[in-house]
Amino acid sequence: MSAEYQVHGDVAVITMKNPPVNGLGLAVRQGIAEGLEKANRDPAVLAIVITGAGRAFSGGADIREFGTPKSIQEPNLLSLILALENSLKPVVAAIHSVAMGGGLELALGCHYRIAAPGCKVAMPEVKLGLIPGAGGTQRLPRVIGVEAALNMIVSGEPVASELLASLPGQKLFDRLAASNESLMDEAIQMARDKAAIRPLPLVRQLPAKHPQGDAYFQFVRNMVGGMSKNFPAPLKCIDAVETATKKKFDEGMAFERETFLNLMLTPECRALRHVFMAERAASKIADVPEDTAKRSIQSVAVIGAGTMGGGISMNFLNAGIPVTILEMQQEALDRGLATIRKNYEAQVSKGKLKQDKYEQRMSLLKPTLNYSDIGQADLVIEAVFEEMGVKEKVFEQLDQVMKPGAILATNTSTLDVNQIASFTQRPQDVVGLHFFSPANVMKLLEVVRGEKTAKDVLATVMSLAKTIKKTAVVSGVCDGFIGNRMIEQYSRQAGFLLEEGCSPSQVDKAIEKFGFAMGPFRMSDLAGNDIGWAIRKRRYLEKPSMRYSKTADLLCELGRFGQKTGAGWYDYKPGKRDAITSPLVEAMIEKHRQAQGITPRKISDEEIVQRLVFSLVNEAARILEEGIAAKASDIDMVYLTGYGFPLWRGGPMQYADTVGLFNVVQAMKRFSQNPMDDANFWQPAPMLTKLAAEGRTFN
Repeated sequence: MSAEYQVHGDVAVITMKNPPVNGLGLAVRQGIAEGLEKANRDPAVLAIVITGAGRAFSGGADIREFGTPKSIQEPNLLSLILALENSLKPVVAAIHSVAMGGGLELALGCHYRIAAPGCKVAMPEVKLGLIPGAGGTQRLPRVIGVEAALNMIVSGEPVASELLASLPGQKLFDRLAASNESLMDEAIQMARDKAAIRPLPLVRQLPAKHPQGDAYFQFVRNMVGGMSKNFPAPLKCIDAVETATKKKFDEGMAFERETFLNLMLTPECRALRHVFMAERAASKIADVPEDTAKRSIQSVAVIGAGTMGGGISMNFLNAGIPVTILEMQQEALDRGLATIRKNYEAQVSKGKLKQDKYEQRMSLLKPTLNYSDIGQADLVIEAVFEEMGVKEKVFEQLDQVMKPGAILATNTSTLDVNQIASFTQRPQDVVGLHFFSPANVMKLLEVVRGEKTAKDVLATVMSLAKTIKKTAVVSGVCDGFIGNRMIEQYSRQAGFLLEEGCSPSQVDKAIEKFGFAMGPFRMSDLAGNDIGWAIRKRRYLEKPSMRYSKTADLLCELGRFGQKTGAGWYDYKPGKRDAITSPLVEAMIEKHRQAQGITPRKISDEEIVQRLVFSLVNEAARILEEGIAAKASDIDMVYLTGYGFPLWRGGPMQYADTVGLFNVVQAMKRFSQNPMDDANFWQPAPMLTKLAAEGRTFN
């Protein structure tokens, strides 16, 4: 049952029942419409209350129906809201917990609204590349004022019911309930009290005006336009709200609907809707049921107090979970603690963290030099030097000291998690937790599933990732897992482009114009060029047939390891991160070309972008074929949350789908004809060839 109908004396109560957040799917809409009709036909019913069961009033559209015919099938949300307005008997919305998007629009169609304290209210459609599509841009300004409504609609962020209720002249809530527990009793009583009042109040009849009119809207456009140049929806939100102040209600509704439907067709909207679904899909593992019992994580230990270990520790401290951090030398331990304090103090000085919260978090941190002090932790995460021999010693020690049932995690970014697990007598308890630097900032967490990793371990760490506000993506075991395995091919292409005629700045500017947060050479300077150098040295031994440009090795031989040394692909002034073109590097590249007998050619930005992005796509297709990633959308989440791929393009796989896989394959075939490139790599992965031939997509 998606909407329950009950009668309490002379008041009918319609309760939405569509877990987890009472999404307004077709069955729910039909249930509300049937209940509304039933109540209006019953002479014993004088008024109606609409509410939601469980954890929400309504979170809006049902994501399971998003983009399907069901989402517009009658009664669609517009028709349902019109039916509420036209009800012969007063309808009271009893709002609690969450009222977002279509859920809030539904409430605005009711005659009266009562809200529980602590309710989160939002119009989040802009985050999907849309504007509210069922009257939100027309009704919300009429009940809380134009400025407050526009702020909510453009930002998409939730606002507490108490704050909204305090706005001068607000008409969103007729009252706030005393508590969640009393909400329904108060709503039913309100319905009785309003039963005889006529005419019934309609939000559509309220005025929507701003005293500064055109000047205000132009000011907002200037502000929003600068921050949302790659996203069309925010400016369209302004247009729609402005229409509410200048046109009749029905004209405004028509404008809103036309704008909504046009935005639905944009690539940005398709990408953002894909991301919305992909983020939720990433937490689901096909062979690990959602009801899998989870291990209790009440305390965490971190091995290594360096940059990564300290950042990892902060994630748990921020979530209120005690951390014991272990180092081998007092000096290293003191340095790590000082860095954590410095990071928190910077947040305090900027007003992002209150002093008492800082002190509370630091009180949860226990430093130690002894393995015996971490034995009772529920989870231990190793963040030591990236060398198998070092990992072996750590995990042998952990196997000796950790209590039975503790989860043993490695933060390795490339090494074999199965081999690491073999250093213990409990491989079922071992998992990879690959945090990205800076670990206290970056959202991505690659969860690396070993051959023997237990299902309850996976379920536990996936749940824990949400607790520490990470986007977790499961990867199988291979060199580099998902993200770093792909980025290696991207970096190889960047090197070949240098040999063929590009400068580092030309490559970086082209891919940054495409939308990446940072180009490959600026990224390498930030991470440390010596890291890639160490990986290449290993590759030269393991895969002598794999070709790399020698330019990166030559750079490292000059000691130019990046920002940490003040010189890399670019020059850096002390204390600054601005990348300055280096004549020395340009001369080094030119000398290398001459030594190799290479005549540089002019390379377009389009070719730069295609070679870099499609190298990601081709390697990703192989990752899917091998089962390292379960879903193409998981790969998109890795690149959106860990590698700076532009959000409005939806990730490399979604972008390839948008371009068309046939076109991607044709481009790869062209690249394979380039004598300076790697012809073997540019043979399209079999999965990619098959999908392109069948006219299908990754997602």
